[in-house]
Amino acid sequence: MTSPEVDALLDRRAAARAAKDFATSDRLRDELAAAGWLVRDTADGQQVEPAPPYPLLRSVRDLPDRSAEPPVRRCTAALLVDGWPDDVRTCVEALVRHAPDDVVVVLLENGRTDAGDVVHALAQEHPGRVEELHVEQPAGWGEARAALLRADVAEVHVVLDASSVLEGDALTPLLEALTGDVVGAGWRGADVEDGWTSFADAGPGEVEALLSYLMAVRREAALATPPPAKARTYRNADLEWSYLLREAGGRLVVPDRDLPVRQDRHRGYHDSDPDVRDRESRRTYDRFLQRFRGREDLRLTR
Repeated sequence: MTSPEVDALLDRRAAARAAKDFATSDRLRDELAAAGWLVRDTADGQQVEPAPPYPLLRSVRDLPDRSAEPPVRRCTAALLVDGWPDDVRTCVEALVRHAPDDVVVVLLENGRTDAGDVVHALAQEHPGRVEELHVEQPAGWGEARAALLRADVAEVHVVLDASSVLEGDALTPLLEALTGDVVGAGWRGADVEDGWTSFADAGPGEVEALLSYLMAVRREAALATPPPAKARTYRNADLEWSYLLREAGGRLVVPDRDLPVRQDRHRGYHDSDPDVRDRESRRTYDRFLQRFRGREDLRLTR
């Protein structure tokens, strides 16, 4: 239950928004946050709730930009959290158990979800090993992934989905594969099929694209060629990003050995709005075709 002082701040903020004085509105919002209250603007007006017990940034644009800083650790495993707290805990606990000790897990809660408390709990349970980030406004896959890259301080940035669960050390083979001009190594790869109408699974070795279920990229190369900003969902965005990395001169590989990873239910596909998922994946693939269709120099001969 709010206090009279909080109610007064809310009234002043509502008046500021009605007058389109957004600078004052934002300042009052910050004052309310400092007092322990989170304000949301909805079609029905302001809604207020107790602030969570962790820092909550407004958007991914407020994440720190460390892209100009030299790397200070070997590897970061970065997970976008869109909900599904049980899946997040299973994925992260497997990472902590099986990944090398110098791999730091960074969790970004992408918008307010039912997994925020689990993200916070995992960071508390594994200090120094698991780091948490929380933003109020969800961002698209490409924008959020690029923000995580800019905030990273590792030589290698691992992109993974909560459905990918390590059953052994699957990261060391990926890190060892990043030699020479190889800028990315992943669990699963794909090649464009004839006609450029779809992708087909690729076996071990050099591949045309890596799938974002689990892929490691050199931070320097990824910052120079970030994930496509217009990609709202992961689907086809990892393929587009792969071709962008290869167009920039890098090579992508799948290690020539089975990696100890299993895939649980992939929520981003099976439990997302199918209309949004399919619409956005078509847009991404159309954008991919506009840029790369006919680029036979980027095809691999099998």
